[in-house]
Amino acid sequence: MRIVDTIPHERFKIQIFSYNGKYTVKIELGQFEQSYKIGELDVMGLADVKAMISDEFLANCLKRFVEMRTDWNESFKNKNTNITN
Repeated sequence: MRIVDTIPHERFKIQIFSYNGKYTVKIELGQFEQSYKIGELDVMGLADVKAMISDEFLANCLKRFVEMRTDWNESFKNKNTNITN
């Protein structure tokens, strides 16, 4: 897998990878990440992939990151209560 582009952003680390006939968009915030894959034949190149990363898309990613953090914190709080004998 190789990085084909990095998109600067004030909040997220956004990288686009190419591997095995697919682009992967990886968005990171702190300890969490989201990855989105699309076939290279489904877009007209890297510019199409970058155009898909809109403000609305990133706002929805932020909502998911908040949900991910909430879920993870709940799991961490309950880690010892889920032990069965």
